[in-house]
Amino acid sequence: KLGRVFTGWVQRSFWSTQAATASQNTCAADDNKATSPAPKDCPVCSYNEWDPLEEVIVGRAESACVPPFSVEVKANTYEKYWGFYQTFGGQSFPKEHLKKAIAEIEEMCNILKREGVIVKRPDPIDWSVKYKTPDFESTGMYAAMPRDILLVVGNEIIEAPMAWRARFFEYRAYRRIIKDYFNRGAKWTTAPKPTMADELYDQDYPICSVEDRHKLAAQGKFVTTEFEPCFDAADFIRAGRDIFVQRSQVTNYMGIEWMMRHLAPEYRVHIISFKDPNPMHIDATFNIIGPGLVLSNPDRPCHQIELFKKAGWTVIRPPVPLIPDDHPLWMSSKWLSMNVLMLDEKRVMVDANETSIQKMFENLGISTIKVNIRHANSLGGGFHCWTCDIRRCGTLQSYFD
Repeated sequence: KLGRVFTGWVQRSFWSTQAATASQNTCAADDNKATSPAPKDCPVCSYNEWDPLEEVIVGRAESACVPPFSVEVKANTYEKYWGFYQTFGGQSFPKEHLKKAIAEIEEMCNILKREGVIVKRPDPIDWSVKYKTPDFESTGMYAAMPRDILLVVGNEIIEAPMAWRARFFEYRAYRRIIKDYFNRGAKWTTAPKPTMADELYDQDYPICSVEDRHKLAAQGKFVTTEFEPCFDAADFIRAGRDIFVQRSQVTNYMGIEWMMRHLAPEYRVHIISFKDPNPMHIDATFNIIGPGLVLSNPDRPCHQIELFKKAGWTVIRPPVPLIPDDHPLWMSSKWLSMNVLMLDEKRVMVDANETSIQKMFENLGISTIKVNIRHANSLGGGFHCWTCDIRRCGTLQSYFD
């Protein structure tokens, strides 16, 4: 009972803070001056999602395993795939499908290199190995989505604590790369690692259908509790001094509060929310693609969209995705079509199959770099998810006044 009271207090406190923020328009900049960039010899420097991309980490599909069908996995996947998780949890994803995904990501890396981008890859790891902590047992999943675990803010890399037990040790695949960045001058922060004890999850989370999720999300109820901080980096999206985050199935208010305190006062973290039955990672719902330019999922409208419109931002509703219904999307939705990677303000990496969104970008004056990652999509991510931009050529600015 005490836990429920505390959780309710945290939620009310954050939403009260959010309401006050909206009414006072505290998105206004302290000043409009651009600050000096990180030292030129620092390998890490990125403030937003659209400055010219110079270096990026691209994930690996090798040895990717289906996560065990635990309560947090059930809460984040669609019921038509629950049998798949129950049957194959702890085992490899289908071998032929995985082979095609690996080839797609290799070609994506080659294209990035041809566009002048330095590409780094995480280390291969056997994710089928079982592990045990004092609080739980699991097997691993993959190092396919660096956006989920790494957030770059200026010249700092922040390792997210994660919320799925199958992803507890995912950081190990990136340690070689991050140590190298640290030795060359980057800041390196690891958020508090959660125990992932049973208390972090609502073990009786009552979902049997998407309709159940709609009701629970509308009530602000999620599978993760406020037992300890947790968050995935992919629930944050950057626009200079202002960083936007959603409370989701994998990111709780304690995790958001940790980030708020950690990044203040130089950065302002704003909570936004959506009409989304399964909030998990923001970048297929709300993807900032340029200064004053955002893609907003028409199926998951943002409750705070007026904040952006009042600041003069252009809000674009991307077209309906073209991916066929029978294509397996074990951990994602069709809206990965809007999960794009900006190489700069005028170049975007987009799915070669999604001709509708290609046309949308071209009408905006943005050149499309077309890459087919349809099989890689099945593992839970688009171009933004499969990458973490390490260095972009730009300075810290405010885009809200």
